[in-house]
Amino acid sequence: MDRPTWVCGDIDLTKPSSARVYDYYLGGSHNFAVDRRQARQAVALWPELPKIMRANRAFLRRAVRHCVSLGVRQFLDIGSGIPSVGNVHELAQRADPACRVVYVDIDPIAVAHSRALLADADTPGAVAVQADLRKPEQVLDDPEVRGLVDFDEPVAVLMAAVLQFVSPNDDPAGLLAQYADVLAPGSPLVISHGTSDGRPDRAREHEALYQRTGTPIWMRTGVEIAGFFSGFRLLDPGLVYLSQWRPESPEEEWEQPERLSGYAGLGIKN
Repeated sequence: MDRPTWVCGDIDLTKPSSARVYDYYLGGSHNFAVDRRQARQAVALWPELPKIMRANRAFLRRAVRHCVSLGVRQFLDIGSGIPSVGNVHELAQRADPACRVVYVDIDPIAVAHSRALLADADTPGAVAVQADLRKPEQVLDDPEVRGLVDFDEPVAVLMAAVLQFVSPNDDPAGLLAQYADVLAPGSPLVISHGTSDGRPDRAREHEALYQRTGTPIWMRTGVEIAGFFSGFRLLDPGLVYLSQWRPESPEEEWEQPERLSGYAGLGIKN
């Protein structure tokens, strides 16, 4: 296999990457046969999975555009994966080139890809940092984060489909409170999260699927997810199923939104 220019030399192309699998679900081009094979195995167990991933990405795009419309020009995208189709810095900087974006991920493969892609595109105002969201000080005190983000001004914290990978033992609500402590009033918090509401049988299947991949997931109730917005004022329409959060076209709406098995919301720090 020829190694593309966006792939760093120390990345093993014979092993699938969860970040590249997600990229495949989104219709991106930064994935390989080994990633597509794993994705097809997952889809065999859950046929709606690609549609759910795309609905989540569509929500993120809408949320980013809304943050820019509120005057926010700084973004901290935690659990970002590979910058892919409709990525945050492209959306934000298309609206205002002054927007600054920090991508944060624990996966070294995702971070290596992100850095290579950003460098190849010569992208100003955007960096990728390897850090663990369960260690807020590691994220917030990173020199690259501090070099690009001014926490005296509003910062949009994006946590799209990532808190579901945080164990209850790691206290996700407590972690979010630590992030909120450094944010200026008016800072948005954007969350999407898998839920056990609506289709508990499918939620159990989803949890079992991820247990088999070695990356546990916790599908939470709407009440639990709403609790993550403590200290933030939820904007209309509140915490809703993914496709119900300010859809911009009929294609983004679902007749049975609960089938997406995920909630979405955007709150503003008080």
